[in-house]
Amino acid sequence: MANARRGEITADIGGETFVLCLTLGALAELEEAFGVEDLAALGERFARGRLSAGDMIRLLGAGIRGGGRQMSDREVAALPIGQGLENLASIVARLLAVTFGAGEGPRPNP
Repeated sequence: MANARRGEITADIGGETFVLCLTLGALAELEEAFGVEDLAALGERFARGRLSAGDMIRLLGAGIRGGGRQMSDREVAALPIGQGLENLASIVARLLAVTFGAGEGPRPNP
């Protein structure tokens, strides 16, 4: 079960349920993949709201691996998208929102 306080979401992709989380390692992986220098630049890139299919594969792959399941980007790319691109875009948006805060303001430190 996903824990939003830890930045996790649950998502159904290709008929399988995954826990996705952009851990610090996953964020570092994305910084390298997208050729940006820091988290601010990574957040700005995603805030533009324009993602390619390759971007979505990288984000989903990093999130799946951050959630604890070993799956290559090639395997992510091969998942069926039976629920459509809108569903995948929604998953990516939820993952980014729980990771970057989506304007929720500062989070309390429990």
